[in-house]
Amino acid sequence: MAVSKTHPYTAVLEAVKVGQLLFGENRIQEIEAKYPAGRSGFSLHMIGHLQSNKVKRALSLVDSIDSLDSLKLARRISDYSLEIGKVMPVLLEINTSQESAKAGFKSEREYYELLEEAHNLKGIEIRGLMTMGPLGGDEKRCREAFARLRELAAVSKTKYPHLSFATLSMGMSGDYLWAIKEGSTQILLGTAIFGRHAAK
Repeated sequence: MAVSKTHPYTAVLEAVKVGQLLFGENRIQEIEAKYPAGRSGFSLHMIGHLQSNKVKRALSLVDSIDSLDSLKLARRISDYSLEIGKVMPVLLEINTSQESAKAGFKSEREYYELLEEAHNLKGIEIRGLMTMGPLGGDEKRCREAFARLRELAAVSKTKYPHLSFATLSMGMSGDYLWAIKEGSTQILLGTAIFGRHAAK
């Protein structure tokens, strides 16, 4: 996934020209300002924290929400999706590094509460899990965080065989090689593709 936040739409189009077809953005406001209505030819995922009051807007703007981090948010996404006749693919974001500044499920109890209710959430389709490595982490700390996600997915697949945990989204420009070694199936590259963030 090419993380295109803060980079202009022209940069996205240049990446599409050379075959990059999956992009991630952090903020609904930036998506609304950057992407034209009726865009086609590539997939756009929401990877930043999604506030409940922006769910309706998000559903019409993105192809997947890869940062679902609470049962309350899952219910809201599901309800609004059903209202407009769609099923929204989602990844469940897990805070495997337990850093207070990071979004994501911090307790397994809350995470499993969502999985227990998943059969009632007809407007979402769980496709896997997502995490971010610790800020400034060394190889050992990063790989431990990534390994926790892989292990959680394995346990979850056993407990909930009717759900999919096929996608493990983890690893960014500074730590993606470690993430791949720990089983990542989707890496998120911003700086490695577009260079440093453009000035806001």
